[in-house]
Amino acid sequence: MTLSLKLDTDGVNALLRRAFPDGSDEHFPRVLEVEPGRAVIVRAYHDSMLRPGRLISGPTLMSLADTAAYALILAHIGDQLMAVTSSLVMNFLRGAQPGDLHAEANMLRLGRRNAVCDVRLWTESPERLAAQATVTYAIP
Repeated sequence: MTLSLKLDTDGVNALLRRAFPDGSDEHFPRVLEVEPGRAVIVRAYHDSMLRPGRLISGPTLMSLADTAAYALILAHIGDQLMAVTSSLVMNFLRGAQPGDLHAEANMLRLGRRNAVCDVRLWTESPERLAAQATVTYAIP
């Protein structure tokens, strides 16, 4: 599968900020890197991300997985904000310790009507995954 980018890292960050203007800057995920078929994003740690037991909550992990897939897809299809999640399957692998939450999304399939991404999440290191998600987006 040969993929090419329509938006670079700055372009994806600007598009996400325009799409979600009410997100506070300190808690809004930031795209660190995009390349054909791959994106890396991070969400800065905040105590509000924690669940009882001092682990990052499942909804926080799911939200970042969805955002990483969205960012990756937008990098490839451009300013098509009405691409929407049609499926998100999450596998929780270990408790996510407090810290900045990282996600790496890889494109598995980019078609005319849908896109499928594999997303891996961690706080400690990419070798100690906290979760993995398969995310499908419907493309308008």
